[in-house]
Amino acid sequence: MTVRFERDERESISLEGGVSTGSTSGPAVEVVRPGLQLVLEDLGRPGHAALGVSASGAADRRALRAANRAVGNRPGAAAFELAGGGAILRFTGPAVVAVTGAPVETTIVRNDAPSLPVEHGAATALEDGEELHLGGLTTGLRTVIAVRGGLDLEPALGSLSSDTLAGLGPGGLGGRPLRAGDVVPLHGPAATPHAVEPHPAPADPLPAPGDTVELRVLLGPREDWFTAAGVRTLLEQEWTVTPRSDRVGVRLHGDVPLERSVSGELPSEGAVTGAIQVPPDGQPVLFLPDHPLTGGYPIIAAVVDRDLDLAGQLPPGVRIRFRPVSPDAPTAEIRGD
Repeated sequence: MTVRFERDERESISLEGGVSTGSTSGPAVEVVRPGLQLVLEDLGRPGHAALGVSASGAADRRALRAANRAVGNRPGAAAFELAGGGAILRFTGPAVVAVTGAPVETTIVRNDAPSLPVEHGAATALEDGEELHLGGLTTGLRTVIAVRGGLDLEPALGSLSSDTLAGLGPGGLGGRPLRAGDVVPLHGPAATPHAVEPHPAPADPLPAPGDTVELRVLLGPREDWFTAAGVRTLLEQEWTVTPRSDRVGVRLHGDVPLERSVSGELPSEGAVTGAIQVPPDGQPVLFLPDHPLTGGYPIIAAVVDRDLDLAGQLPPGVRIRFRPVSPDAPTAEIRGD
């Protein structure tokens, strides 16, 4: 049989309490241009692994907390996560926003008035009809945009995070990235529990393509599936982040693939965010928040929780060196905030 695929020209989503392509009566954000990838993320939905549901959540949790603190939201409130820059958001009603994470040149385009620059990490006010323009990146990969009051959407399993692999997300999104024309309703400032933070959130230094970063790892649970030379290769060789990386995982390339001592594959077993899984080609994949919960490829090590936010900010072209730490290392070296 011959199959022909045709574009569905109907409006993308229109569900009560969810994302729509029409107008709303209250405060909202319309996606004029989504950039490379624009998703909604909070601190995720932990505790559902037994149901086959990943925690998902923000790739850079520090940036999410900093943006929410700047506008007075609770730390884990959902916000926009933009990969690669290049987005335009239009606001219905007045709003207060903060932009953190990977630094982008951000401006407010006003009606019949000069554009205004937005300071990174600072709470900034917009009026009805104004647009937030986010440019390209020079360092890092993901920018967080928090809006005072938060997003007025129906959660999925208690979270507004978009799980791009599982297709699970708030309202009618189903985990997909936002598209041009989507309208995200807002709670408005009255729902905000705290005052606006008067001091800009500090910007963490982030790597640019060509830079080398160090990520700390705990070896195991399957390092014994690799030769001693293979384990040394993991720890001594520089690995390059490839353009095939996404929220599921950072795909790495090294001149020397990891050498196995055990052939074949494992029965499917659990995997965590930060796990370094090794497919048959010997080129590792570092799992990010939307990773699969199980897999049959051996996991040689896992990035410590404290370095996961940095892992979520690695653009293609960055080089990685893995440094082993002991399971008995001080908690401050392993666990994030």
